Amino acid sequence: METDRLILRNWEEKDIDDLIEGLNNFNISKWLAVVPFPYLRKDAEQWIHYCINTEANKTGYEFCIELKSNQKVIGGISISRINKLNGTAGGGIWLNENFHGMGLGKEAFAEKIRFSFDELGLRKLENGFFDGNESSKSLQERFGYKIEGKRRKKYFCLADGELKDEIITGLLKEEWIKL
Repeated sequence: METDRLILRNWEEKDIDDLIEGLNNFNISKWLAVVPFPYLRKDAEQWIHYCINTEANKTGYEFCIELKSNQKVIGGISISRINKLNGTAGGGIWLNENFHGMGLGKEAFAEKIRFSFDELGLRKLENGFFDGNESSKSLQERFGYKIEGKRRKKYFCLADGELKDEIITGLLKEEWIKL
């Protein structure tokens, strides 16, 4: 997938160094359940291997976010738990802290939503964020996501070893169309 400044594509082995740079940052990893801190080369290699060698595309997509101008991977975005019967999916996004505040996360997230509704034919996206992650909350609200609930102590965060509450959000296709 392509936007004005970004390419969302499958992960490749050449992305390992950029992946480590982006996730070996506590300010990022503390908001992600399954990302340890420090984030080491072995962690990046395992992730890339998983993305290349699994059939994840049957129930989801894991894309890197590449900056067109220099072919640098600056983050990751997913569409997960696709349920074709119910027309739903989950997913998330993370962005290298060096690229925050430039509207790149918003651009990538918009393309994820478009792809999910227009290409995959889904009717609802179900996301969430750890309680306290105001950046994620704000991003989702910009696109019309509504808070639907809270899962108390849902995730054990590998980065800080704490149990985290997840704020559950949802976006219906008709809400997105109105925006």
